[in-house]
Amino acid sequence: MVFSSLEFMFLFFPISILAYFLVPKKHLKWRNLVLLAVSLMFYGWGEPIYVFLMIFSIAFDYFYGYGVAKYKLTGNDKVARRFVAASMITNICVLGFFKYADFFIINFLPFLEPINLPLPIGISFYTFQTMSYTIDIYRGDAKLQKNIVSFGAFVTLFPQLVAGPIVRYKHIDEFLREREENLTLIASGIRTFLAGLAKKIFLANMAGELWAVFSAVPPGQRTVAGAWLGIICYGFQIYFDFSGYSDMAIGLAKIFGFKFLQNFDYPYISKSITEFWRRWHISLSTWFRDYVYIPLGGNRCSKLVNFRNILIVWFLTGFWHGASWNFIVWGLYYCVLLIIEKAFLLNILERVPSFLRRVYTLFFVLIGWLLFVSESQYLGGLGEGMVYLGNMFGVGTSTGISQGDIYDIIRNFVFFVIMGIAATPLPKKLFYKFYEKSVIVKYAAYAGGAAVFILGAAYLVDSAFNPFLYFRF
Repeated sequence: MVFSSLEFMFLFFPISILAYFLVPKKHLKWRNLVLLAVSLMFYGWGEPIYVFLMIFSIAFDYFYGYGVAKYKLTGNDKVARRFVAASMITNICVLGFFKYADFFIINFLPFLEPINLPLPIGISFYTFQTMSYTIDIYRGDAKLQKNIVSFGAFVTLFPQLVAGPIVRYKHIDEFLREREENLTLIASGIRTFLAGLAKKIFLANMAGELWAVFSAVPPGQRTVAGAWLGIICYGFQIYFDFSGYSDMAIGLAKIFGFKFLQNFDYPYISKSITEFWRRWHISLSTWFRDYVYIPLGGNRCSKLVNFRNILIVWFLTGFWHGASWNFIVWGLYYCVLLIIEKAFLLNILERVPSFLRRVYTLFFVLIGWLLFVSESQYLGGLGEGMVYLGNMFGVGTSTGISQGDIYDIIRNFVFFVIMGIAATPLPKKLFYKFYEKSVIVKYAAYAGGAAVFILGAAYLVDSAFNPFLYFRF
């Protein structure tokens, strides 16, 4: 189940919110129990069998957390580290088996038959969350959660369960123990949810349909302009799709009294690749920074060791996204770009006009998205993506631009302008600038929110195209 579905909007969420608020505020533990129950129902909607895997993860990491806290308290650091290691090994083995077993069999053990197990939804997100729990207890950054129901609610919290953002325990510990739901926070949550819904349905889905059309053109018939238009559409699709889903998750969390950290900060206005990765999927970038990059030495070491650390982080970042060679190549691609920037290019870019820096960043980000979307479990399967890349630069194309391309540009010009503006902070700045000052703007916002909900529901009834790109991670 995804948030941008009729089942969620008209069935699951109303029932969940009713069950939650029927429990009095003073009984927070019971409210956490309701959250755990509805979250397990949400997760089991499509794959009931994997609910047991989720319960397994909750039980073992709860036990490991107890072990870490107990032995840290008694000063037995060695045993505490063993519990942290056990937690990491258990989570990595579970993730590795379900997500990567077939990849290794296909590429390195061809004499074995692939297992062909369906990937548990959101496993990459919740395994990282539970690993961070035991690590943070060991570091003293988080307190032990003695109530297994509250810990289970943290692991399964349905707003972020299947596609993030990756929520670390230390960031929501206080909300599990004490939180205040109020009309102001609920109203803010509804606005944020509807903004995310609008991104997903009206921008991401429409951009995705255009990408499907452009990418379906046979390579020999593709034009340079058509190839670029296609990958630009995919760039918009994946941004509005994932950031929209993150907004919906953050908005839903607010309704239940939780405050998640921001996951996107307008990455397409970045002036370097380094800045882009400070703005895109922030919860994943900071997870790898805090739990891999810094423990390896970060940048407080020689340049050679620092570059090694970047290589390790970006290989893991790419591989985290999927058991496919294109994700590994995509991660290494960004590794090279980031090392080049760190070595000398950032100093040069500081003297370049902002507009050109943004063009440079978007150019390489779009090439990165082509690597990202060219999925293949076989290394040789990347050829199709390389053909498309060649088309972007005139290799194997029919012409530079065709009458059909001109027609597509004119026909979708307003839509491209809307997407370009929506990918900047301008709409949000203008909204909040006038929202608090004008009653008319407030009522217009209410009407706009209602329109988004009604038109979004109408779109979902009428359209069969409603993919969610990060749902499979």
